[in-house]
Amino acid sequence: MERKIERTEKEWREILSDEEYKVLREKGTERPFTGIYNDHKEQGNFHCKGCDTLLFTSENKFDSGCGWPSFDKGANKENIEYIEDHSMGMKRVEIVCNTCGGHLGHVFNDGPTVTGLRYCVNSASIDFKED
Repeated sequence: MERKIERTEKEWREILSDEEYKVLREKGTERPFTGIYNDHKEQGNFHCKGCDTLLFTSENKFDSGCGWPSFDKGANKENIEYIEDHSMGMKRVEIVCNTCGGHLGHVFNDGPTVTGLRYCVNSASIDFKED
């Protein structure tokens, strides 16, 4: 897929912290309950840390108890790409930013709201902007 934002790995390393690079570019996962947005309650929007694309809103955030920020839907479905993921011996759906290809986390079909979805997102992959 052609991305709207293309950067070299050197350029990514210059603009992202080591943890952000590990998550967004190497598909890493932060340890549960360590991310800054896990217990975040402020009103606003969550944007991709790699390119500032709007991904989620606080009105769709909920406490799933899983240790990562959880949302029941994206802010704009065109901004998130869904990729079948068979890593770690599991069948999951990876979510990535459709603008820059940054890994965000995974989406599961066990959410408690009407959507039935739980977007499990790494705090290192997103940036919050207050309303």
